[in-house]
Formats: sequence, structure tokens, C-alpha cells
Amino acid sequence: MRNERQGCLAGLFELIMMNTLFDWLQDTFGFGKGCTCSGLGCGILLLILFVLFSCGIVGNTNWLKLF
Repeated sequence: MRNERQGCLAGLFELIMMNTLFDWLQDTFGFGKGCTCSGLGCGILLLILFVLFSCGIVGNTNWLKLF
């Protein structure tokens, strides 16, 4: 069995890059646009995706692999 776990620094780097991308997306499309329908809808969707991806990085979970 092959161990495909990433190191601590690689995981931290991924979280930092994802946080930077998330902040830019929130400012451009999400909650940063103000209290509009598109800002709230995209903000909620981006928040859910951020939580799923961050849990995937921290827990080393592949959400796209079904079996």
C-alpha cells in the first residue's frame, strides 16, 4: 500500500493559497459585493465550497473519488 499523504508545509501552503483565492472571489462575486441577490447566493456557494475543500486538505479526503 502506497502512502500518499502530503507534508505539513504542503498542506499549509495549499490552505494559504486557497484562502487568498477565496478572499478574492468573495470580494469579486460573493459577500463583498454588498447585500444583493447575486452576492448572497454566490457567497453562500463559495463558503460551502471553501469548507469542503479545506476539510479535504486537512483530513486528506478525496471528495471526487467515490469508491
